[in-house]
Amino acid sequence: MAAYNIKVLISCDINTVWNTVTALEKYQWRSDLSKIEIVNEKQFIEYTKDGFATTFTITAFVPCKRWEFDMENDNMTGHWTGIFAEKDGQTEIDFTEDVSAKKFFMKPLVKAFIKKQQELYVSDLKAALKL
Repeated sequence: MAAYNIKVLISCDINTVWNTVTALEKYQWRSDLSKIEIVNEKQFIEYTKDGFATTFTITAFVPCKRWEFDMENDNMTGHWTGIFAEKDGQTEIDFTEDVSAKKFFMKPLVKAFIKKQQELYVSDLKAALKL
């Protein structure tokens, strides 16, 4: 299993950050996605620009504090934890992704892949918030 954590202070109020991250129907700020399909209140599917699907199952949802989900696709399984905290009018995001590759040849690549994905996510988030 490979894990990656990214912690960033964002110059924006916590409600705006939380609402941007958790509003699944407003995914257009994500540069890596073509669409999100909401299955039910606990499950959604993200599709990359090339149509690759990943299913997410929400395991924790505490508004403006914590969002967690399990994730799975043909290549991996994993868990993502997002912790949100207010710090002097700004928002600290603390995102951790733990992933296991399903295919042996992918195991050496997992850590670099999730690092790249998390950094792109934060970059897209900052752009969406116009920071």
